[in-house]
Amino acid sequence: MMSSTLADELKNRRPENVKILCQLLSIPSISADPQCADSLHQAAATLSELFQIAGTGWSCEVVATAGYPIVWARYRASGNRRRAIVYGHYDVQPADPLDLWTTPPFEPTLRDGKIYARGATDDKGQMLTHILSALAWMKSAGQLPIDLDYIIEGEEEVGSENLERFLAEHRDELKADVAVISDTSQYAPGWPAITTGLRGIFACEVRVHGPRKDLHSGVFGGAIPNPIRELTRLLSLLHNEYNEVQVPGFYADVVPLTDADRAGFAELPFDQAAFLAETGAIGLRGEAGFTPLEQRWARPTLEFNGIYGGYTGPGPKTIVPASATAKITCRLVANQNPDVLMKSLEDFLRSQLHPSCRLEFTADHGCPAFLMDRQSPFLQAASKAIEAGFGKAPVFIREGGSIPVVATFKRLLEIDTLLLGWGQNTDNLHSPDEHFLIEDFHRGTLASAILWEELAKV
Repeated sequence: MMSSTLADELKNRRPENVKILCQLLSIPSISADPQCADSLHQAAATLSELFQIAGTGWSCEVVATAGYPIVWARYRASGNRRRAIVYGHYDVQPADPLDLWTTPPFEPTLRDGKIYARGATDDKGQMLTHILSALAWMKSAGQLPIDLDYIIEGEEEVGSENLERFLAEHRDELKADVAVISDTSQYAPGWPAITTGLRGIFACEVRVHGPRKDLHSGVFGGAIPNPIRELTRLLSLLHNEYNEVQVPGFYADVVPLTDADRAGFAELPFDQAAFLAETGAIGLRGEAGFTPLEQRWARPTLEFNGIYGGYTGPGPKTIVPASATAKITCRLVANQNPDVLMKSLEDFLRSQLHPSCRLEFTADHGCPAFLMDRQSPFLQAASKAIEAGFGKAPVFIREGGSIPVVATFKRLLEIDTLLLGWGQNTDNLHSPDEHFLIEDFHRGTLASAILWEELAKV
């Protein structure tokens, strides 16, 4: 049980914690913009200063990389103790279009009980809760109940190019029991959540080549293969009428949903009309036999992300184009291997290609899915902490997207990750007027403080 001293410290620190958050949010640390390089270094230095005043047992270094630095802070105390890794990122998305912001994106503004700024939820505000909770422990008790490593990078929004190298180089020093990330969301207002699964991904580009150059359709059409026609024919073979993917072996390793999984998803509120209104679609079309939540969280997909070829300017241009291209991504679930399935997709397309055309297949990035054991004692510890911090037990959800570092932690460090979201999906992540409910910020800090105690008991 959290001591009254720690509870009082957290309560008293609320104004100061908001002040620290505003200071961090005022730094335009946009990793995609080279003109913001100094700001990214400033954000790393600001975080480092917080750890440097934390007290006895702490060390912190700003580790240079080929890109932006990684802030690596460590807390160590004597004895055989649990250890957790906290991951976050201090870089943010570009703020464009600026004219759609009610107030400037890097001038943090409080209104309607929320703080508005780029990075408020993704990920400065959520990440900061885990630092502030540790500082409260140090102030109230002089020590933490577990050992901690904080790894806070500045390149998450541009692909985390240097993170895996850092983790591999320091693998032995980063031995831990579990990782903690707050870069997801609650299920809905009043519905705190733990994300227990993430879909994986692979991406590729398919290009069909026909003639050497664009040709006059009146002179050559009918005799020369049309790459757009051939590409669209190939793409049409990848799904059947039930929206099931037809790539050989695509479902072979899929972990099926249990009755408990399906019952848990069914208990969550889902308003189909609101969902359609949010997306602007006029109807649903997913894999037959599965609900929308199951389709989005726990089933694999093959999506066409873009398609182009030939003439796309105004008015007609009568040609047989030289080539046509499609961009494809597949979202994967637990046990599916992105490399194996990428090769299976390529082989299938080549086997179906008409001999009059040539196919060029370019593989891009990929990462496997993540699924945490619902019986994990670390998951139960997190559930207790969230219930104490938010006043309601969390629901267990999954996310349709991917967080590659989770797979990296599993592969390199052999640890699972607790995905604890304090914000809301409606906080305008990556959009104008991004915000974070101040009360969620404080509740997340409280839940984080209790988490360290609960993990120590495992």
